[in-house]
Amino acid sequence: MLRRTFLVGGLTVSGGFLLGLPVRSALAGNDTASKGGEIGFFVEVKPDNTVIIGVAQPEIGQGVRTSMPMLVAEELDVEWSNVTVRQMPLGIVKTADGYTWKYGSQGAGGSTAVTDNWDFLREVGATARQMLVAVAASRWEVEPGACHTEPGEVVCNRLGTRVRYSDLAQDAAKLPVPSEKPPFKAAADYHIIGKPAGVVDIRDIVTGKARFGIDTEVPGMHYAVIQRSPYLDGAVKSFDDSEARKVPGVVDVFKIDGPGPGEPYLILASGVAVVATSTWAALQGRKVLEIDWDKGPHQNESTESFWRQAKELLSGQGQVVRDDGDLDAALAQASKVVTARYEIPFVNHAPMEPQNCFVHVEEGKATVIAPTQSPSGANRAVASVTGLPRENIEVQMTRVGGGFGRRLTNDYVAEAAMISQKIGAPVKLQWSREDDVRHDFYRPSGLHELKAGLDDAGKVTAWTQRLASAGKYYRRPNVAQEDQYKPELYIDDFPAQVIGNLRTEWFEVQSGMPRGSWRAPAHTANAFVVQSFLDEIAHASGQDPLQLRLDLYGQSRDLPYGQHGGPTYNPWRLSRLLKHVADRVDYTAERPQGRAVGIASHFTFGGYAAHAVEVEVSGVGELNIKKIVAAVDCGIAVNPLGVEAQLEGGTIDGLSTALNLEITVENGRVVQSNFHNYRIARMSQIPAALETHILPYGDKPTGMGEMGLPSIAPALTNAIYNACGVRIRKLPLRDQLKKALA
Repeated sequence: MLRRTFLVGGLTVSGGFLLGLPVRSALAGNDTASKGGEIGFFVEVKPDNTVIIGVAQPEIGQGVRTSMPMLVAEELDVEWSNVTVRQMPLGIVKTADGYTWKYGSQGAGGSTAVTDNWDFLREVGATARQMLVAVAASRWEVEPGACHTEPGEVVCNRLGTRVRYSDLAQDAAKLPVPSEKPPFKAAADYHIIGKPAGVVDIRDIVTGKARFGIDTEVPGMHYAVIQRSPYLDGAVKSFDDSEARKVPGVVDVFKIDGPGPGEPYLILASGVAVVATSTWAALQGRKVLEIDWDKGPHQNESTESFWRQAKELLSGQGQVVRDDGDLDAALAQASKVVTARYEIPFVNHAPMEPQNCFVHVEEGKATVIAPTQSPSGANRAVASVTGLPRENIEVQMTRVGGGFGRRLTNDYVAEAAMISQKIGAPVKLQWSREDDVRHDFYRPSGLHELKAGLDDAGKVTAWTQRLASAGKYYRRPNVAQEDQYKPELYIDDFPAQVIGNLRTEWFEVQSGMPRGSWRAPAHTANAFVVQSFLDEIAHASGQDPLQLRLDLYGQSRDLPYGQHGGPTYNPWRLSRLLKHVADRVDYTAERPQGRAVGIASHFTFGGYAAHAVEVEVSGVGELNIKKIVAAVDCGIAVNPLGVEAQLEGGTIDGLSTALNLEITVENGRVVQSNFHNYRIARMSQIPAALETHILPYGDKPTGMGEMGLPSIAPALTNAIYNACGVRIRKLPLRDQLKKALA
């Protein structure tokens, strides 16, 4: 799209100045700017000189509702205390070439929101400032260059005068948007970007006023739950709903058909829907359903059979996806060869707010209110169910009570649309915690085999990683078989391009388990594997684990990186983080027996992070985590307070997962059901001494939602080995130490 179709000025009913995006006619080729409120705008200058800034991305706890308006406010040059923030709905527009964004891309995933909108949102603010300056200069009959802005005002020092933005708003609204991009502020002049800012709606959150999806209430709506097949790809043979219909409040019960085995997912599973006048009544009706299940094609699948299959696959040859140098010759010539295998389990997303969605399907249109990471995906899901044109499906986004990748998939939105269409009324579908744990797009599970060859000096000359896993692209449409490995092995990740003789190989494990994106997707697995193996190499060759990493990371240079987070990465940026956390944890200090430190680092989606963990392990295997030091390099930190929160949260999430979490399968059914047997970390497992550090680098930001998670698990298990000699190669940790030291 041309820039002139992105930015248009307008006038609000109250007389404020708007800057935002064009109406549909402009997108279709008519350049007439909007003068009213037909579409949402990013910036509104109110008559009292306060400013409303719209945020288009979903807020899932990653802080974009604060950080992204900060970009606009900085370039607009206003006081942050005078800004309020408005959540914008999904904005898509149908053009002659298909659908396009109305407000720029909208979604939350892959830590992309700030990075992708860094230039665009600053341009929105800078353009608004430029137009306000132009009006003031015209009034004063001076060149715009004779004017500058101070927060909320245009100033002309030559004339010794100033004027508030609100007094310029009506005239600014009449100007055409400048054809040239305005200059951005120098970083040295920032007074909002880079300064700590509290969450804009924190008072609403702590007082219970914040609106999450689960809070949606619309007059006349119905409430629904679904009893989904407990069997992977199972189906409803028959059901008896006679007792369910006797429950007061239950108004309808009917079957929901899921995808057939191997078909792409629109919804996750077949089941029976119960619709009632309250969620409680729907749940009570569901309890007394009698359903005869077709157990489907995976009824014999188990966790044991999964690992057995993975081990068998690794005895053969897989798909070689990267092959540098001559690995076989390098291994044959090596003075020492180190080999290890690591197991990564399936895990559940476990968001605090279970899945839910409001949908009202009407004649020719539909309304969706959903906690989603992908509002455009929600729009597509309803269109698939109803056949409605996408432009007739409104999607409103609420604050999301945790996403972690789960809400990138809109199966629960499709379910709600099916129910609303069936009953001809608005409906809110609610999942229980048991629904959430047993019906998920789980983090893929896999068995990693690593082998390294070392020369006489201990230098790593050969490296191979072989992975047998159930891939995330399972049943994803339009993905070629030869591309199934791509979300499991990022082939440009370290140590690719650092070790000359390197091979990466993938084997596909057959499983009926649904899989999807889980916070920092494959990085959570590969960081544990690679960073654990580096420690194993160091110990096997008598080297210091920190120095080994520093030697491998080498000098500062940009290496090509073709996966998400590229186009380049600089392994040296991990070195500076490692040195920092090592210093903060007093890496070289002598410690008593049973107490030690471990380190790890990783590049994730454009950002760099490192952890140092100090632990104490008793003689009977009791683990006490004494201290954690976490550091991140995310370029420039737009909101340092938000970066610290994400680094802390990612660290705790990764620690919880490494200590406790695993989804297992027996007879084609998920075993775990709630937090009693899927135990999120307790406060007692998290040390009070948890430091976070931001090491800025450059003038562009990366995201932060996922960077803090991958390196905590290997730092922990490396510390455990250093403390007691027990090497953890299988996650989660659980009682492995007590068994090993019994």
